[in-house]
Formats: sequence, C-alpha cells, structure tokens
Amino acid sequence: MSEIHAVETVFLLLLFFVVLFGIFARKLSMPYPIVMLLGGLALSFVPGIPRITLNPDLIFLIFLPPLLYSAAWSTSIRDFRANIFQISMLAFGLVGFTVVGVALAAPYVFPGFDWRLGLVLGAVVAPTDAIAATAIARRIGLPERVVDILEGESLINDATGLLALEFATGILVREHIPTFTDGFFTLLWLTAGGIAVGLIIGWINDWVERRVEDSAIEITLSILVPYVAYLAAEAIHASGVLAVVACGLFLTGRSAQFFSAATRMKVWSVWESLTFILNGVVFVLIGLQFPIIRSSIHEYGIRKILTDGALFSLLLILLRLAWVYPGAHLAHWMQSKMSKRIFPPIRLRQVFVVGWTGMRGVVSLAAALALPAVLRNGQPFPHRNAIVLLTFCVILVTLVAQGLTLPPLIRWLGLAGQEGPNCEELEARRIVTSAAVAHLEEAKARDSLGKEEVYDDLTHHYRHRLESLHDAEGEAAQLHSHFLELSLETIQVERETAIRLRNEGRINDAVLRRIVRELDLNEARLTQSPEG
Repeated sequence: MSEIHAVETVFLLLLFFVVLFGIFARKLSMPYPIVMLLGGLALSFVPGIPRITLNPDLIFLIFLPPLLYSAAWSTSIRDFRANIFQISMLAFGLVGFTVVGVALAAPYVFPGFDWRLGLVLGAVVAPTDAIAATAIARRIGLPERVVDILEGESLINDATGLLALEFATGILVREHIPTFTDGFFTLLWLTAGGIAVGLIIGWINDWVERRVEDSAIEITLSILVPYVAYLAAEAIHASGVLAVVACGLFLTGRSAQFFSAATRMKVWSVWESLTFILNGVVFVLIGLQFPIIRSSIHEYGIRKILTDGALFSLLLILLRLAWVYPGAHLAHWMQSKMSKRIFPPIRLRQVFVVGWTGMRGVVSLAAALALPAVLRNGQPFPHRNAIVLLTFCVILVTLVAQGLTLPPLIRWLGLAGQEGPNCEELEARRIVTSAAVAHLEEAKARDSLGKEEVYDDLTHHYRHRLESLHDAEGEAAQLHSHFLELSLETIQVERETAIRLRNEGRINDAVLRRIVRELDLNEARLTQSPEG
C-alpha cells in the first residue's frame, strides 16, 4: 500500500508542476516545453524532491504512441505529400549524415570514443523533437510550408533514428557489421511493415467508428488506437513509430466523416489536454534526470560537462546546417523532375530556419537510457553514462538555446507572419457559404408550406456573411463584425440570466448545464470563425 501511495504522490506532484509551469509559460509568453524542462531541472536541486528514474520503456510504450498519433492527426496529408522530398531529405538523409558525422568526429572530440561509439551517439541524438520547434514556429507565424516540413521530419525521423541505433548497437554489442543487403531489407521491412500495420489498424478503426454513435466510446477508441498500432507493429518487428504515424495520417482525413459534430469537439478537447499533460510530464521528467545522470559519472566535473555538452551541441548544429542547404536544393531538383512542374525557387532564409530548429527531446534521452548495460562478452557497455550525459546536454542546449533564439531569429529574417491572410481558407469559406445560399434557394422553391420568411431570414444571414467574405475590409465586413459583437453580448446576457434563474431556485443545475452548453457551442462557433 505504501508503494501505491508513493506512486500517487509522485504522479500528483508531476501534474501539479505541469500546471504550475504551464501558467509560467503563458505568463512569460514562452513555449511550454522549454519552461517545463527548465522547471524540472530547477526542481532537481530542491532537497526532498523524489528522485524519479526515467524508464525508457515508459517513454516508448506509454508516452510516445499518443504523442506521435496526435502530431500525425494534426498534419495535413496533402501538405505532407507536397513536401515529401524535403521531408525525406531531413528524415532519412540528415539522420544518416548526422550519424556518420558524429562517428567520424567523436574520436577526435571525446577521449576513449571510437567510430563505433560515435555511431551509437550519433544515432541516439539524430531524431528531433516533434513538439518544440513547431510549437514555437506556429506561435510566431512562421510560413506554413516550413512548419509542415518540420512536422513531417519529426514524425518520420524517430523511426529512422531508432533503426540507425539498432544497427549501431549491433555493431558494438554483437561485433557484427551488417551488409548493405541486410540493412536494406531490414529498413524495407521496418518501413513497409510499419506502414501496412498502421493502415490496417486505421481502416479497422474507421469501420468501427462509422458504426458507433456514442461519444464516450469513440473517444476511448481514439486513445486506444495508437497503442494498438504501435504494439501490433512491434510484435512483428516492424516500426511501431511508422505504424502510429501512418494510422494517424490515414484517420485524420476521415474523421470529418465518421465523427459527429458533438463528438469531434469532445475528441479535440480531450486530445488537446492529453497531449499537453503527456508532453508536460515528459519534459519535467527530463529536467529531473540531471542529478541521477550526474551522479553516474563521478569523473565528470561541472566544467567538463559544460565544455563537452556545448561542444557536442555545436557539432550537431553545424552538421544540420551543413546538410539543409544541399539537401534543400536536391529535394527541389527531384521534385521538379518527378512532377515535371516548375516550383518557386528555394528561399535561403527559410532553409536556415529549418536548419536552426534541430531540437532534441524525449526520444533521444529514452534511446540513450535504453542502451544495454553490458556487451555480449560480459564487458560493460563502454562510456554508456557519458552518452546519456551528452544526450541530456544536447537536449538542454538545443531546446533552450535554439528555442529561445528562434523567435528573434525569425523576426530578424523577416519571416514572422509574412504570409498574411489564408487565401485558401477564405476561398473555401466563400464556396461553402455560396453552396448554403444555393441550397436555401432550392429548398424554398420546393417547399409547399409557404414558410418563405424562414428561408428569407436564413438566406439573408448567409448572403450578408458572403458579402463580408468578398469584401474583407468594406462596409459589409464591418456590419458582420458588429453582428458578431452583438451576438456575443446577447449570449452573455442569456448565460447570466440562466445562472440567475438557477440561483433563485427556479431551475435546477441539470437544466442550467444544458442551456449553458448550447450557449457555449454558439459562442465557440462565432469566435472560431475568421470574422470573429
């Protein structure tokens, strides 16, 4: 029983600090992963704080599937396909370049390291974090295409980085260097098998969701799906990461059809909170690891930790910057050749921003902690603790230093919020509203009940909205804005009146909740539109 109480206490403390650091992040206008990491690091020095060892299985089996699924769910399939060459150059080409670059540099930078340990170290730090860079990029209005590329890279390079780590540890632990054929077929099976499993699980979920009309069950299914996809792929020794990503990308294009409107709102709310909690806990846990990692290497003084951590982080940053420019040109050339279309030239400022967003996160630390303790011959895994420490330093430097410098860098390069209004969305809203007007006119002509005033009222509302969409700064837009303002004021009056009726005892709380929910939905509909 005492163990259960200890786990409860630790879990409640983690949630409390996630909330506390989340409030600080909002107050400071900083991305919450940075604040969570720094907060966890600060907590690790507080006497009495429980020492929590981060289990890599906890990351790979509990945290990683839903976080990848959430990221894939919010990714546009169309944009992912459009940027597939750029994404591949980063998710495959850059991972290989990083692993080889670290393997060649490690013997000259870190005493006692050879090229095999360099391969392991490079594979550990090759994946970038799926949340941090895009959270910052979207916050300050980075061009959408750059954000799409960064999201796509972080979705795929977890799988390629872990595959590279499997080869690197095999060389060191089993003293076996795989042939090109072995590597190719292993990569093919991991990729094809993972994607196939993800698509199958996604299709099954799609079939089930279309036959279930209970929002609680549907939300539960949405949480279950990434774990099923991950475990099913791992069971056949395919890539669980790619299975989750493929499943999420498959279902994101179908959710508008198998979810009802009410369920869709609930699903988004649940997943928004779940993603925040999981990410918050993970980054706080990363910060809390420093004393444990520090105590495992007695020969490392603070000066050596700072020197080696900064040097290794600089090496990774330079390797990424060295790759992104030729990789971007090669991807542009391949895209033009394959599609036989002329694409706009590469903007070097955007390429530099992509190069600067190589932030590492929980996957790298979990990969380092998952390294075996001993080799096949029974000898201890050489410099294992040093690899873990260097990985922690890289996470801290890239996430904090690059994360904090990214907003001013983007503003200095003139990329912040430069794309203006979303013309694609505006045109879509015009077409959707025009279709609604046409439907109302057809329905009015067919209606034999003589209720023209109902159709006229709705048609007038939609025509007024259509005029505001065509004239974004004209009188119609101003009138529509005034209409929205009055509507929100009226909703607030209705809400306050319903609360007063409850307080007077004229209605019960169940009635109040139904009325307030309806008003909240109306307010959300008004405030989430571009005009609102």
